[in-house]
Amino acid sequence: MHILVIGAGVVGLAVARALALKGNDVIVAEAAGAIGTGISSRNSEVIHGGLYYPTGSLRARHCVRGRHMLYAFCAAHGVPHRQCGKLVVATDHAGLQKIQAIHRQGTVNGVEGLALIGGEAARALEPELTCLGALRSPETGILDSHAYMLALRGELEDAGGAIAFNTPVERAMRAKGQWSVHFGGSDGGEFVFDAVINCVGLGAQALARGIADYPPARVPPLVLAKGNYFSYAGKPAFSRLIYPAPVEGGLGVHVTLDLAGRMRFGPDVEWIEREDYAVDPARAEAFYQRIRSYWPGLPDNSLAPDYAGIRPKLSGRGEPQRDFYIDGPREHGLPGLLQFFGIESPGLTASLSLAEAAVEALAD
Repeated sequence: MHILVIGAGVVGLAVARALALKGNDVIVAEAAGAIGTGISSRNSEVIHGGLYYPTGSLRARHCVRGRHMLYAFCAAHGVPHRQCGKLVVATDHAGLQKIQAIHRQGTVNGVEGLALIGGEAARALEPELTCLGALRSPETGILDSHAYMLALRGELEDAGGAIAFNTPVERAMRAKGQWSVHFGGSDGGEFVFDAVINCVGLGAQALARGIADYPPARVPPLVLAKGNYFSYAGKPAFSRLIYPAPVEGGLGVHVTLDLAGRMRFGPDVEWIEREDYAVDPARAEAFYQRIRSYWPGLPDNSLAPDYAGIRPKLSGRGEPQRDFYIDGPREHGLPGLLQFFGIESPGLTASLSLAEAAVEALAD
């Protein structure tokens, strides 16, 4: 098949690679001039265990399977990564109940090695930590997300696929058993494909509305949840990722590490109306308060605004979190069209498993 994948973020690249390895003729259309310039470049670079997601959800299934696939891919392709583990900490009795519930859910989801430990045991692992108890997840890790995307691109191109940069997709329609797609950009025009896959992240809903005969009622709402990060100037205080009990809209302001050992904090949840990546220095006050609940030793004036990302959520403030939404021919009835909506965390971890799902959906 001649397949168009729209979007060269981590999910688009993983999907395109998987389809090319199956012998398809694959083109990736990317509006920007490089791979991974959107959501994929603005995250925590965490390989998630799969603890939090509801039983049977797409998040749970693809996160756990995707994690196994991602560790194996990184090892086989020389992608820098480290299985450092994490602690989800409780600083009060309500938090203890939360981490107990997370432990139960993670066990149901098939996450290996989970253990509830007391405050003293947690401090033995991380002496700077203050908590009543913690959930230990040894399967959690970190990776170099850009190196991962470069490896995906390399295999895509080795399999005969290609990426067309600075090539936005403006509209598409089904005609004579194929998809006629109109491209913008300097090399724009109209081209025909057997299948089209929407992996545009924040732009997925806008693109879907430009696809003729795709039912408008199937396009989910897009809710923007900004996540701000602050960097830490001093020597890292922890060797593992440290997460508080989750908050509405996210997993709380947590300690993230990069592969060089540098420490930063975030993301928080800031509900916004339009894309905005500036980090307000005034938000540091709330960061100090939240971080000191589990690390009282955080020095004054040690945090600096770093970067922000935006989650393409399908539900807003006060609403239950919606699952990934993957809409394929079996659901909407249009042959050869697959749409990915709301692929936020754990989308990076789940990417290789989501790619398998794309291959299966088009095969059906």
